[in-house]
Amino acid sequence: MKKTVLLTASVYGMTAVILGAFGAHLFKQFLAPEKLIGFETGVRYQMYNAIVLLVLGLFLKFETAYEKNAAGCLIVGGFLFSVSIYFLSFAEFWGVNLKFLGPVTPLGGLLMIVGWFLLFLYFLKDKSNVLKV
Repeated sequence: MKKTVLLTASVYGMTAVILGAFGAHLFKQFLAPEKLIGFETGVRYQMYNAIVLLVLGLFLKFETAYEKNAAGCLIVGGFLFSVSIYFLSFAEFWGVNLKFLGPVTPLGGLLMIVGWFLLFLYFLKDKSNVLKV
């Protein structure tokens, strides 16, 4: 699980930088300003997830269900949240109806919230002082 979390963190971070650069330079030429704002929100949350997953991968052992499920919720939730926003941002430009993705974005957000709550419970119950460096 540790390797999966670290690999996901690096892929999320790398693609967030790439997409952020495209959004800042290329996509602003043809996306409406409100669509670009949405796209940038997806990039920002993807980078937040990358950083959090990197920290979790470096410091947690993933021995408990709380740790594993928190990481899983953050991975899946971050993907659903950001990728759905990316597609919704481009739907008008591509001329396709992707409104069915609308509910996917809040589902991704909910999974991220659950991931954070599971981390809260893990730290609350942890007796090993995992935060000592």
